[in-house]
Amino acid sequence: MPETTKETATLQLDWLQQGYTTFAHHGPEALKVERLARAVGKSKSSFYHHFADPEGFQESLLRHHLEKARLIAKKEAACQSLDDLIEVLLEHKTDLLFNRQLRVHRSHPVFERCFEGTTELTVPAILPVWKKIIGLEDQSYLAGLVLQLSLENFYIQLTPDTLNRAWLLDYFMGLQHLVRSFQAQKTNV
Repeated sequence: MPETTKETATLQLDWLQQGYTTFAHHGPEALKVERLARAVGKSKSSFYHHFADPEGFQESLLRHHLEKARLIAKKEAACQSLDDLIEVLLEHKTDLLFNRQLRVHRSHPVFERCFEGTTELTVPAILPVWKKIIGLEDQSYLAGLVLQLSLENFYIQLTPDTLNRAWLLDYFMGLQHLVRSFQAQKTNV
């Protein structure tokens, strides 16, 4: 019996969710059709029925990630405090790990474009609360520079084990301390 449109959409989403999680935790080299088929509990032919080839699947994953980044950016823009931001980051742990993989594998032009696309969405969204968090509310340009630098450092340190409330709080407190130290040096000069 042929699949209904709803069943097809659900199965396609199952493939995407499994691929998304696999990519987030293991990188693009783990996106093997046979491995994904076992995880989804479907045949490899089901994969090819829903996606023309692994490259098409990868494109679907990247589009899915950009949509998720738009959602996250809206949530980040609504944050009023460090606690709010940490809640959003923890809610979207897999999305952050996916973005980390894009950063790690950005020598691949498609991954670099997607990483840049997510950065273009999230940086402006997070900047208002970011300025509050690091104590640079009256220095937007400097706050933006610190954000760009800390994003690079953030993704270097990010792992499934480090991405928790305690680590995030410590990370942000470290940035606050760094900014205060620079400010103190500036006034002592």
